[in-house]
Amino acid sequence: QVQLVESGGGLVQPGGSLKLSCSASGSIFSIYATGWYRQAPGNQRELVAAVTSGVNTNYAESVNGRFTISRDNAKNTVYLQMNSLKHEDTAVYYCNADVQITRATRYNDYWGQGTQVTVSS
Repeated sequence: QVQLVESGGGLVQPGGSLKLSCSASGSIFSIYATGWYRQAPGNQRELVAAVTSGVNTNYAESVNGRFTISRDNAKNTVYLQMNSLKHEDTAVYYCNADVQITRATRYNDYWGQGTQVTVSS
């Protein structure tokens, strides 16, 4: 079993910064891609940023230049540094990871429980 636990969400004023963390634990042999998604009320869940084990990154156009995704493979942790936050960044942020639990198994998709980010003055 694999668990993803997010932390770092909260309330911040427009223009402020937050850093989210997501730690993976359990039976982990390898993690390929990890990413952050978000879902605002009434909207579909959308990709915010993703990073592969080879440190290739991908960002949503709306956050490009403001958010930075990074990962610490030794700690099985992925981070999302969010700067210049805007009202429209308000959402529940979810961590996602493609995890292989043994060398012989395929990669499966896992999700965290989500952390609320609210940008408000």
